[in-house]
Amino acid sequence: MGCLYCFLGLLLLAARLPLDAAKRFHDVLSSERPSGHMREHNRLNGWSSDENDWNEKLYPMWKRGDPRWRNSWKGGHVQAVLTSDSPALVGSNITFVVNLVFPRCQKEDANGNIVYEKNCRNGTGPSPDLYVYNWTAWAEDSDWGNDTAQSFHVFPDGRPFPHHHRWRKWSFVYVFHTLGQYFQKLGQCSASVSINTTNVTLGPQFMEVTVFRRDRRTYVPIAKVKDVYVVTDQILIFVNMSQKNDRNSSDETFLRDIPIMFNVLIHDPSHFLSASTINYKWNFGDNTGLFVSNNHTLNHTYVLNGTFNLNLTVQAAVPGPCPSPSPRPPRPTPSFSPVDDSPLELWEIPDEDCKIHRYGHFKATITIVEGILEVNIVEMTEVLMPVPQPDDPLMDFVVTCQGTSPTEVCTVVSDPTCQVAQDTVCNPVEVDVGDACLLTVRRAFNGSGTYCVNLTLGDSASLALTSTLVSVPGRHLGSPLRMANGGALASVGCLAILVTVIALLVYKKHKEYKPIENSTEVKGKGLDGFLEHAKVKFFPRCQEKDPLLKNPPRVL
Repeated sequence: MGCLYCFLGLLLLAARLPLDAAKRFHDVLSSERPSGHMREHNRLNGWSSDENDWNEKLYPMWKRGDPRWRNSWKGGHVQAVLTSDSPALVGSNITFVVNLVFPRCQKEDANGNIVYEKNCRNGTGPSPDLYVYNWTAWAEDSDWGNDTAQSFHVFPDGRPFPHHHRWRKWSFVYVFHTLGQYFQKLGQCSASVSINTTNVTLGPQFMEVTVFRRDRRTYVPIAKVKDVYVVTDQILIFVNMSQKNDRNSSDETFLRDIPIMFNVLIHDPSHFLSASTINYKWNFGDNTGLFVSNNHTLNHTYVLNGTFNLNLTVQAAVPGPCPSPSPRPPRPTPSFSPVDDSPLELWEIPDEDCKIHRYGHFKATITIVEGILEVNIVEMTEVLMPVPQPDDPLMDFVVTCQGTSPTEVCTVVSDPTCQVAQDTVCNPVEVDVGDACLLTVRRAFNGSGTYCVNLTLGDSASLALTSTLVSVPGRHLGSPLRMANGGALASVGCLAILVTVIALLVYKKHKEYKPIENSTEVKGKGLDGFLEHAKVKFFPRCQEKDPLLKNPPRVL
């Protein structure tokens, strides 16, 4: 009897061995196993249950720290980078992208082979080989229709590879795993997959990807990566606030009496809301009431200084599950109508295209202050300097502004198209321009020509800009101003010579015909008097000591 029990035990043990030896996807890919309820609720279209068997002979899998990982790739370690467009609104699609980063000096060519980069040194010198992995040659050794090749052209669950004309370039096998389900895909150094989140539980979830490379008649694991994605029932929004003359929009401080543009950006990478009607409800916190619009942009002007609380609610009608039909109460039956033994119940049949409302919220605290509202150039004049003149011509710009007094002024001189900047000068405004806000800005130009001038007045909170085109006259030796000065000097010189000649002739005439004894009678009327008179006539007294010339105008 004891031998019979031993024999039955051996039979039971032998029957359990195959079950214990076979590994399943969840045993290989992840230790996190969702409950049965979550598996049933989070069904993904096109994905398979991780309860399926895993072909460990064709796709061996090693634990973290196994020394075999060090030899899984020639020349180093391959890193997998997993990204997604999470978070996603429930019902929309979310896309995952895996990119492989190869060791230094390695890259993938157009045929899917891994080659060494030319003229690249990785510390050990250039490699004498061209290929790291020449998978094209391996593929030529095996034919798709060959029965032997068919045995290893399969995924880890035994399903055959898709018969595609590009299969020779797909040398990597990607296995995506989430919510107790997996998806298998061939690819090159990058692969992507999208899932619909209609049946996905709200909150954070994990996506794990394992990558295998081809190794003739088997596959070798080279990288494993995990990332978190989020599914939410809230519309994800961001508001971009901008304003003319605002110095720094990121500090949420804006200027009074200038419109602020609010631009709502909705995170919807899969265009799930593209066909939805979206309403925007604004409350700017300044007692101006509630604004409702169907446009994602809106302008608003604050007329008082202070701190205000901005509130925005976005509402969208999106496709959603239809509610369960509800029974309608039976109609009253007249006494003369026949009554059936089984009363008829009428049901409400809902519209096939049911809609549900999703909401998004945005809040911000903004500060309103005074600033420079406007700046204008009212006059441009050339600065005439006495000889010798400077090499660079000077121009004065008379500038007016509205709002607070500026603390700095900057000018950018560019080419006539206002595209190529040639010179930038900034100066502090040390004097109080007063309520009139009038100041003169003097700038030098690199020769004559037409220039674009951008002039900016600024303070701690604002920057006001204006632009103009200016034509600067020449300052060369042949310029009209220098020619006029030279002509005047030449005329004065000629006149002096003429006066001297006339004086000599008069002196000679008086010397020949006037007696000596009568010379005393023309005292003060001879040559000395004539020259003195000519000197006063043509060379007036210098006026440089005039007190009106001691106070030049103040310019910047």
